[in-house]
Amino acid sequence: MTGRVVHFEIPFDDVERASAFYRESFGWDVTSIPELNYTSISTGPTGANGPTEPGYIGGGMTERQGAIVAPVITIDVADIDASLAAIEAQGGSTVEGRIPVGEMGWAAYFKDSEGNILGLWQTKI
Repeated sequence: MTGRVVHFEIPFDDVERASAFYRESFGWDVTSIPELNYTSISTGPTGANGPTEPGYIGGGMTERQGAIVAPVITIDVADIDASLAAIEAQGGSTVEGRIPVGEMGWAAYFKDSEGNILGLWQTKI
């Protein structure tokens, strides 16, 4: 089902410092993914296809840059391009359009009507 919050991202200035902070403060599993220049965060139990516990949301960390200067929640959508068009029709704006994420799917970022930056996720089928 689309429209659900499925992911979060926390920007960092120093990946080692941020990784240690979240690992030690909350016991999160923090894993570097060098080929994507990204750091994955598991806040609960996971299996081969992601979270194994209902309601659990994992996330990641990315370098603080551009519009991504504060934590971002990401919403699952069926079609990123159609969602961005609907967002713009409602007074929002595209911050960064469709971005491929390995073989998993696509991401995008938008600004809502209140100036908040949020993410979109479309799973590759």
